[in-house]
Amino acid sequence: MRDVISILDFSKSEVLELFELTDEVLSGKFKPRLEGKIVATAFFEPSTRTALSFTSAALSAGAKVLGFSSDEATSVSKGENLADTIRMLENYADCIVMRHKLDGSAKFAAEIAKKPVINAGDGKREHPTQALIDMYTVRKLFGTMEGLTFGFLGDLRYARTVNSMLRILTMFRPRMVYLISPPQLRARAEILEELNYPVKELTDVRDIIGELDVLYVTRIQRERFLDEDEYEKVKESYRLEYRTVEKMKRDSAILHPLPRVSEIDRRIDSMPQAKYFLEASYAVPLRSALLHEVMAGD
Repeated sequence: MRDVISILDFSKSEVLELFELTDEVLSGKFKPRLEGKIVATAFFEPSTRTALSFTSAALSAGAKVLGFSSDEATSVSKGENLADTIRMLENYADCIVMRHKLDGSAKFAAEIAKKPVINAGDGKREHPTQALIDMYTVRKLFGTMEGLTFGFLGDLRYARTVNSMLRILTMFRPRMVYLISPPQLRARAEILEELNYPVKELTDVRDIIGELDVLYVTRIQRERFLDEDEYEKVKESYRLEYRTVEKMKRDSAILHPLPRVSEIDRRIDSMPQAKYFLEASYAVPLRSALLHEVMAGD
């Protein structure tokens, strides 16, 4: 019965234990049991994969699900504040899975609610369960999460998935992490100051493509830009091309939290390095295991 607000709410041993439990869910050795529990999916921002995978994870474990997928469908549209909405939701459910456009909203909700709150994305701050899925995919592909070379390509300023990934890597020992982005979309200083591994900032992924074990690509987070003109300046400033991926190691992996727009050439989907759909397939078993740990805790 604990909150999941940041990836740093986990210790390394807890991450590994969750991954082992997810292995057992995938193999059928363990089935999460949440009969009699209710999960509220409170998505104040649009979501497809995260909302549906949490719903599927809860239903597969025997829980019931209630919720909404935009604030237009709630009393927020009538002027109700977030605190009151959270107080109501905890009367109806045993756990609240929440996505919100404001930084810090998940932590705020957790301070109000007596029921567990799981952060499904708060503004540009974090998306901890996505980082768990990403690193679980790395573990399944490479058999380890240590000593690998990572590249992060795209919108590193506003992508909350990148923030959570950079933070979870502090638990492991990457050989090198390359941050590849246009100057306007570089990772924020407060994130870089937390890191305990070597980092190098670049503007062209082709400079180091052959070194990478994992290339993590993100779309430009259009919804985070306060100025549409600023978005227009960078909206097509990077793209992963087929001929670039041809220079990657054959056993390397391209990950993407999805959805994608135009940042990955569609022809790459058929290449052996493309692992983003495999990555997405791990969402339900991992979130099922996580819900069990949060709500049943045995």
